[in-house]
Amino acid sequence: MTTLQELSPSARRIADAAQVLVQQVGYNGFSFEHISKLVGMRKASIHHHFASKVDLGVTVAQRYTHQFNDALRHILTSVKLAPQRLQAYADLFETTFLNDHHLCVCGMLGAESNSLDAAVNQEVRHFFQLNLAWITDVIEEGLASGSLKSPHSALVLAETLLSLLEGAMLVGRSMSAPLGPRRIGDVFLSSLIV
Repeated sequence: MTTLQELSPSARRIADAAQVLVQQVGYNGFSFEHISKLVGMRKASIHHHFASKVDLGVTVAQRYTHQFNDALRHILTSVKLAPQRLQAYADLFETTFLNDHHLCVCGMLGAESNSLDAAVNQEVRHFFQLNLAWITDVIEEGLASGSLKSPHSALVLAETLLSLLEGAMLVGRSMSAPLGPRRIGDVFLSSLIV
């Protein structure tokens, strides 16, 4: 399989189209035929870049995780206090959601995990592990500095925040409501701020 750094411009266009489709209709809701129409390539050309849908799914999940990790690093270097870092984290979900009610790529893939190949599921788990570790570290820092207060462990709070944000996207889309992750993040943070 091609590494992320080795993706050709055509492969990136294919992966971009697949990401949008995952966010709109889920992994099981599209085929190479759909991608062919979106990018204007024959299916054989798509198979030249991605031998199987599993290869494409792995690449989409890896790219999304890599891009999300870059955003997390940016938050750490540009935002100093834990409460504001957590708000910036919630804003990542809000930005995705405001794009025509798109959902988190790995949230969508996670919802379909029972029908996905193990290689795709492994990448989805990696995304969630990375996020939980990051949120846990930020919350631990906030609890230690006194900028956050809770009787719960940082890990429990991290799991709660991640679940709330993913769920807010899903419920917001299902109800065609602008109830998005930002508001849910605000409510969660208000319970932790001293």
